[in-house]
Amino acid sequence: MTTELPAKASLSQLRTRAKDLRKAVAKARPDAIERVRAHHPEYRGNAVDPLAFTLRDAQLTIAREHGLPSWPELMEKVATELVEGRELHRYFGVELNNETWDLMDQIDETSPLADQERLLYGAYAACLHWLEAGNEANHARGEQLIARAALRIGRGPLGLHHAQRCLDLVLTHPDQMSDWDEPFAREALSRALAATGSLPAARLERTRAIELTALVANPGDRQVIETEMAKGPWFGLLE
Repeated sequence: MTTELPAKASLSQLRTRAKDLRKAVAKARPDAIERVRAHHPEYRGNAVDPLAFTLRDAQLTIAREHGLPSWPELMEKVATELVEGRELHRYFGVELNNETWDLMDQIDETSPLADQERLLYGAYAACLHWLEAGNEANHARGEQLIARAALRIGRGPLGLHHAQRCLDLVLTHPDQMSDWDEPFAREALSRALAATGSLPAARLERTRAIELTALVANPGDRQVIETEMAKGPWFGLLE
């Protein structure tokens, strides 16, 4: 059985539901396990391993509950019912950006190739939509996302290319940037330089990123950057 989407469904609500389902499965809640076995094609009639159940699995389960074969098709259905034209690009830019960051902590270079490609292509797709709907600041943030995704799956030279492009955009269009764009750009560039063996240059960029973070006016924005800076990998830079 499938469930109809609410009249004013929002993808952010569906994403939250998918995260909640993943957490519930991780706790081996019987109701959550039963939902997965009823709708996820790989688990019908099979045992569900709570530790192996990913956010992608939860998203697919949610999509199948609503009669759609995949999460992207559910996302498209909801989005097209809400917005058109330029706003559609903006909508997809936001949602793909958020989904890619959600997946960043779950996927790395040891993950299946299909998962690695999903992470990288999601970052590219987010950037493409922002090229249609945003400005140079949105473009720079898209480049930073691509850089981080590429580095996450072990593609150092590709990450370096996009990290440098990100910083170029930030420095060329300062009037369109927020005060947190440059430290984020230098943080990505620092990781990329380290990943490609340029540790001295990477160390300089990381130091500059830390200095600029301290100048960010909004404490919440500053906290976001500091939290991200605390995450690995740093490719030997902090050893």
